[in-house]
Amino acid sequence: MSTLWNPLSDTYGQTREHLHHLAFFAISPARQRAVGRMGLRPTPGGFGTPPFQDRVARVDGTLLVHEESGNTATQPISTVRAAAKFFGGSYEEVWYDGFRDPLAPRDPDVPLVVDEGDAHLIGEWFDFAFEMLGRLGDRTGDHDVSEPQIWPEHFDAANELGSADDGKRASYGFSPGDSAHPDPYIYVAAWGDIDRSEPYWNDDAFNGSSLGYAELASSPDPAETALAFFENGYRTLQGR
Repeated sequence: MSTLWNPLSDTYGQTREHLHHLAFFAISPARQRAVGRMGLRPTPGGFGTPPFQDRVARVDGTLLVHEESGNTATQPISTVRAAAKFFGGSYEEVWYDGFRDPLAPRDPDVPLVVDEGDAHLIGEWFDFAFEMLGRLGDRTGDHDVSEPQIWPEHFDAANELGSADDGKRASYGFSPGDSAHPDPYIYVAAWGDIDRSEPYWNDDAFNGSSLGYAELASSPDPAETALAFFENGYRTLQGR
């Protein structure tokens, strides 16, 4: 049974934070070291890598899942170091030097606390994100759209569209929450300057606009509300 749009639990923030550390320090590095790519995807019960070298590294609720050459191994989530080892690597604080704002490391041997219901909700959030992001090209009429990714440094699902040369490109995304936004939210983050006198640009934490989980959950049609929010951002950037 879906839990998306249910009220968030008191443990949600802790689960989100601890899953973020797994994504950044254990799961994405496994793919990056093997094939030079770090983006993640929604996977059953949570999130993880797409297939690479006949492998998938993922989280399903409170379990780590490693699929390799037709075999599947599982292990309860315990620590970041243990997760990195489970996925065939070792814990490294710096595993890619191109991040502008990498996730700050923490003690990799401190136990992680992940609630199964919270983890599944985050997985459903990312599922919803990829479905909506896949429709942006048709919705806006702009097909210069990048492939959606779950980016490990921010732990959000996003793609990009619009002309960068004309200063109209932006990231369109779904975050499960962060330090400035405790609850999940959707956003448009402009790459160029924005006119803050325009009411659409309502978020002071970054260069753009956001719409929160509560507003989406209370909508009679969260999908249409999300797409309309993105379309409004796209049209605003185009000056239409």
